[in-house]
Amino acid sequence: MSGFVTKPEPVQVPGLVHLHTGKVRDLYRTGSGELVMVASDRTSAHDWVLPNEIPDKGRILTQLSLWWFERIADIVPNHVISTEVPAGAPADWKGRTLVCRSLEMVPVEAVARGYLAGSGLAEYQESRTVCGIALPEGLENSSELPAPIYTPALKAEVGEHDENVSYEETARRIGAELAAQLRRTTLDVYARARDIARERGIILADTKFEFGLLDGELLIGDEVLTPDSSRYWPADQWQPGRSQPSFDKQLIRDWLVSPASGWDRHGEQPPPALPTEIVEQTRARYIEVYERLTGTTWA
Repeated sequence: MSGFVTKPEPVQVPGLVHLHTGKVRDLYRTGSGELVMVASDRTSAHDWVLPNEIPDKGRILTQLSLWWFERIADIVPNHVISTEVPAGAPADWKGRTLVCRSLEMVPVEAVARGYLAGSGLAEYQESRTVCGIALPEGLENSSELPAPIYTPALKAEVGEHDENVSYEETARRIGAELAAQLRRTTLDVYARARDIARERGIILADTKFEFGLLDGELLIGDEVLTPDSSRYWPADQWQPGRSQPSFDKQLIRDWLVSPASGWDRHGEQPPPALPTEIVEQTRARYIEVYERLTGTTWA
């Protein structure tokens, strides 16, 4: 099983049509056709949206995305029109709202990997490949790859896992020209972000992007280079051969599968509420990566 422990009722705002409540974001449409994305403080782990929220998480994701959009604008334009909160919306939407162009989304999750981790590590240990891309012998958990690789996935239905596929399969599905543009843009954005993060003492191990088309032009959408869509590690603690400490919700995942939680992730019961200290420590990690990347204090 998976889903929401308790699914929230969507906020009704005059002039906005509620389209979707996702794991983190609520999506609305304005009367003139723009999309309004509101990043909540909800958090998910092991395919469940948990009963606890992480205070400020939605604002951190939104503000960090905006910061990154500025730094990659010469590589690829984005979907953001404004950050103005629509009239009649709750005051809490401030800082967590993006008014965006409506894109024809490309049904491919564009993933760039510079280090061996996660599902890539499991596949490499079996076959010396990651998403079918051959890699040299001798790599281990968290090793830096000889060069970044592009490993696309097909977008799944709600509640399902995305499916890793070969580059050739994406070319067959969306066309060779668009597939090539997606791969090139993904690796260019990753390289830019990796170098910026490295200057700030952070390793960007991997990340995923969502792209869409507007009048035939490729734009980047959704969130970008946040701790929810990227694997960030402190560079001064990086040690290949083991899992790395990370600036994300790994603390939550680890607690949920620990004896302390008393939860069986393979059973039918939803996960329990998180302890206060896990919530506070997770919030602190989101704030730390924001501050280290942007060089500004979270207020």
